[in-house]
Amino acid sequence: MSRPRRVAAGAVTALAALLVYLALVVPEQIAQLPAGASPWVALLRLPVEALLAAAILLVLPARMRNAAAVALGGVLGLLTVVKIIDVGFLAVWARPFDPLLDWPLFADAYRFVRDSFGTAGAIGAAVGAVLLAAGVPVSMVYAVRRLAAVAARHDRRARAGVGVAAVAWLALAVFGVSLVPGVAVASDSAAVLARDQVLRVPAAAHDRREFTSEAAADAFRDAPPASLLTALRGKDVIFAFVESYGRSALEDPRLNQQVNEVLAAGTAQLADAGYASRSGFLTSPTTSGGSWLAHSTLHSGVWVDNEQRYRSLVATDRLTLTGAFRKTGAWSTVGVEPGITFAWPEANFYGFEKLYDSRTLGYAGPAFGWAPVPDQFTLKTFTDREYLRPGRGPLLAEITLVSSHTPWAPVPSLVGWDELGDGSLFAAQHRAGPSAAKVWKNPAKVRAGYTQAVTYSVGSLISWVREYGNDDLVLVMLGDHQAAPIVVGDTASYDVPITIVARDRTVLDRVADWGWTDGLKPDPQAPVWRMDTFRDRFLTAFGAGGDHPQPR
Repeated sequence: MSRPRRVAAGAVTALAALLVYLALVVPEQIAQLPAGASPWVALLRLPVEALLAAAILLVLPARMRNAAAVALGGVLGLLTVVKIIDVGFLAVWARPFDPLLDWPLFADAYRFVRDSFGTAGAIGAAVGAVLLAAGVPVSMVYAVRRLAAVAARHDRRARAGVGVAAVAWLALAVFGVSLVPGVAVASDSAAVLARDQVLRVPAAAHDRREFTSEAAADAFRDAPPASLLTALRGKDVIFAFVESYGRSALEDPRLNQQVNEVLAAGTAQLADAGYASRSGFLTSPTTSGGSWLAHSTLHSGVWVDNEQRYRSLVATDRLTLTGAFRKTGAWSTVGVEPGITFAWPEANFYGFEKLYDSRTLGYAGPAFGWAPVPDQFTLKTFTDREYLRPGRGPLLAEITLVSSHTPWAPVPSLVGWDELGDGSLFAAQHRAGPSAAKVWKNPAKVRAGYTQAVTYSVGSLISWVREYGNDDLVLVMLGDHQAAPIVVGDTASYDVPITIVARDRTVLDRVADWGWTDGLKPDPQAPVWRMDTFRDRFLTAFGAGGDHPQPR
């Protein structure tokens, strides 16, 4: 073999070794390393899987070695694809990918990229993902086969090297050596990942059985309509979810200045208008995304923290908060969901008699990032079509405010309520704002965009109450989940603020024993409840006194 060919062959072998090595040692939390930790240092690891695979391949006869190398390469390739997805999930969702339950999220991810960065960007990302998913296993099979062949040609030295490395791995493991906190030098991450994927199958089956039992246990299923929500009869009750409005927006010093100023000013302005408010915290079942998990948890009173639980829940007839209002016959129930861009059969589960989504709100302006409709326009359309509709009876509405949804660029700003028209005026704001692609190059700008977006969403709702609220309004304003780790960090809680606003003090008297604090901003020491406990607490507080069982 000529020298150039030997050099080329050596380079290919080195690349194959590097590919296998990185697949084995790159930690899933590579994007969440402690502050100051070098990702390059985190790669200095000794993978036990490489030693075991090498030992197996070296002892196998030649006729079986190639088949074993293909199998090992294929498994490692598939695990590498899962690990790559895990890195993304941990960065965005603060949890690993679940290959049994999370496939529907890829469709949501495509729509998010399309709405935030354009169709071309979404198609490019999808094509790249498919090529990566196919190319990694194929490349890994080739790499393992090549390394197996090289080791077989240098059998004695390979065996000696594996033996020395095995002793080194044991020593590193016994002494717990790590160069980066939480990342052991004696690595077994690929084996752990493989084990976790296998164990997810029985775990998912167990969770399904457990959830079926939880959903079937409903203390309010048979409650007579006349006993439900008696203390709110004649009131207009609005549940307003503010996208990505989490506890960090109030308490993280990198985020909270503008938000707290809006809440403080809003508390004073609403007090001047005759309103009082009480606030606390709920612990959401999700973070960074998955708003539907939070919505369904709040409304159903059961913990919905994965897609399997969500799909199982919406196939039941469990009583939701909205359904309880509808069951009484004393309210019309309306859903205002500007983030919905397609058919949404879950509206029937929630008990909405009427649904407004992005296609029916009448908005003629541009989308701001993912958000199809600015929050102020959403609130104005609800006002014109439902809240100020002549001759209507009491309303129960859920309104989801989506302007504070990722990517927080560009962000709309408030205008006069009488200036909104069909929303065309937002085109100028959209053109003047920075693009998501530009903002996301700098984490500090992402955080600034998030703060601006939450300020806009919460400010829109406060402004709406001041402009259109009346004596019968009862507003429940809450967040669905915390923002992504790029905004709130890797150790943020799952807590979100929740507030009840009303002019009628008897409404707030009903929740006096909840321990919530005065104002739109909950005190840091305010009670924290799991979100699934809210339905029963709410139905108990506002139901006929003593007729309902106490909440869990």
